[in-house]
Amino acid sequence: MNEAARQAVRRQADFQCEYCRIHERHMPFSRLHLDHIIGRQHEGKNEAENLAWSCQECNLLKGTNLSGIDPATRLVVPIFHPRQNLWEEHFAHVGHRIVGLTPTGRATVLLLEMNSPDRVELRATLRAAGGL
Repeated sequence: MNEAARQAVRRQADFQCEYCRIHERHMPFSRLHLDHIIGRQHEGKNEAENLAWSCQECNLLKGTNLSGIDPATRLVVPIFHPRQNLWEEHFAHVGHRIVGLTPTGRATVLLLEMNSPDRVELRATLRAAGGL
């Protein structure tokens, strides 16, 4: 992936993780990553429509997963796909937590541990400082 393509994905994401929406300016000690939405081992391409800007936590937890378990129904469902799904249709901020609104949203929140204590605390701190 050349630097121009990397920066294009970064700009398209508005410089924030396309999963949890943390802005890169709030992660000074951890660079955001290019995530293959569909992993290369699943024949995902190295093209813009298969790349997302992702914080380290979301990227590492997502790995090559394409699906997760909806905690409400216990069914296996696709996880959030930043190029095919709209964030606002699948997630909402409720207080300092991210809540899944759909089976895909709920499975993604669970899989990516979006409401781990550290991540909730970070959102609370950023909100209190006017950063969110």
